[in-house]
Amino acid sequence: MHPTVYACFEEAAADTPDNAFLACPPYPGRAYHPEGAEFTYGQVAAEVAGLQELYQAAGYGPGHRIALLMENRPEHFFHLLAMNALGVSCVPVNPDYTHDEMLYQMQHSEADLAVVIADRVGFVEAVAAARPEKPLPVVNADAMPAVLPAPLQPARAETLGPETEVGLFYTSGTTGRPKGCILTNFYYLNGGAWYWNFGGHFTMETGVERIYNPLPVFHMNCGAVTFVCMMLGRNCLIVPDRFHPTRWWSDLVEMRATAFHYLGIVAPVLLKQPVCPEEKQHNCRFALGAGMEPEMHPLFEERFGTRLVEVWGMTETGRIFGDAHEPRQINTRAFGRPFGGLEARVVDDEDQDVPTGTDGELLVRWGGPEGPQHGFFSGYLKNPEATEEAWRGGWFHTGDVVRQDETEMLFFVDRKKNIIRRSGENIAAAEIEAAIQAMAEVKQVAVMPVVDELRDEEVLACVVPMDGIAPSAELARKVQDWCLEKIAYYKAPGWLYFLDALPVTGTQKVQKQEIFPRDSDPRDTAGMHDLRGTKKRRR
Repeated sequence: MHPTVYACFEEAAADTPDNAFLACPPYPGRAYHPEGAEFTYGQVAAEVAGLQELYQAAGYGPGHRIALLMENRPEHFFHLLAMNALGVSCVPVNPDYTHDEMLYQMQHSEADLAVVIADRVGFVEAVAAARPEKPLPVVNADAMPAVLPAPLQPARAETLGPETEVGLFYTSGTTGRPKGCILTNFYYLNGGAWYWNFGGHFTMETGVERIYNPLPVFHMNCGAVTFVCMMLGRNCLIVPDRFHPTRWWSDLVEMRATAFHYLGIVAPVLLKQPVCPEEKQHNCRFALGAGMEPEMHPLFEERFGTRLVEVWGMTETGRIFGDAHEPRQINTRAFGRPFGGLEARVVDDEDQDVPTGTDGELLVRWGGPEGPQHGFFSGYLKNPEATEEAWRGGWFHTGDVVRQDETEMLFFVDRKKNIIRRSGENIAAAEIEAAIQAMAEVKQVAVMPVVDELRDEEVLACVVPMDGIAPSAELARKVQDWCLEKIAYYKAPGWLYFLDALPVTGTQKVQKQEIFPRDSDPRDTAGMHDLRGTKKRRR
């Protein structure tokens, strides 16, 4: 295995300089590449060399972190590779973060520099001004200066290798603030190789694959694993700016995609689109994703002619499970069996194995002689307690509830953690509760998921107003507006319910499961406010 991600790229660029590596579809009127773009390995190598020289001249190296707010652009990977060549870690930024959310990320990561697309420079400069403890220079990625601001501290003297940090990815947990997952060269390279060697319907060929991936570059799938997998196969990663249902099939045809990634939201939206010629003209043999509703799975495959491989993975794990081998169980929530050294257990709340067919929490580890954490993330930044808790007993605790049958097939059931999964985004309920609780009008709040036919789950906030504050539609909108200003738009409540008090235990712990009658749909409750129509991105 290569010592670094850059070494992997360097070899690929030398072997196949004319192969396509990074591409994006055309979108007329878009600020960047409105006619689309495609870069060969050789072209990317030239761009990376220039950026590497620029970063190196300024003194960046091991021990430094640079925040990238590039949206889903091929150029994100130019910077990532240039930084990795020098041992600099990348902190990818979610472009939907609010001021407070990005400020936390910049404070926690202690980023030395922010490289930002032109129309977000002012936004990040305001974040930088609010971080007085350490200056945060901001540069325009669309017009890189000839000389970069130098870091305050010199780079560490360090030989770059498998354990060098490549990226710091922020992922939601059960606490109110996201955790920073430290990802190394080995994590990236091993995760990419796991993809490349998966097999079954998830089998790729060298130099011919063009994977269309609409997932954001600040997620491990597109930003790390698929990216490296394409390099290993001398193949091409296609990065659209986001999911465009009306252009989906025409994009796949125009970009000559051979496979794609999906989220649960993709299937219901595409199945509701009118029939178009391109949906039968594409050349996608398979697709990888999670959250496909069992009743939609066979309908999708029959209509569009693409096998969907349900997978399971987390930022912390790097590797994935996948239902890629026949006979697949597409009418269930099956996501594959343990294989290749990646082991799994299903346990109860005391970490004891449950009987076959019983629901329990999924635990995973590497079963080889290298040790259980081999290939996983290197820990949560500045949070050894959370890292130790996640790895208690030598197994990583995923927080997902699954069941396993007698053939060892794993089936997804639910999420044990207090997490809402909306359109592929993991949202910590505690973070939303903290935001709403700060309102003067709010006495108590509890946030939970409710089923959403389009987005898997939606955010429901149950609010107890302060004494003297009357519940109303106007107050419900005010709560949502508050959230849209304080946190990313997708975290704001889509449903809101007022009540006089929250049910609590003797120790004052809120019993969310007691707010609505068991086996009922909270959305049908009298007095429920439907705010989905006003839950929109604001910039």
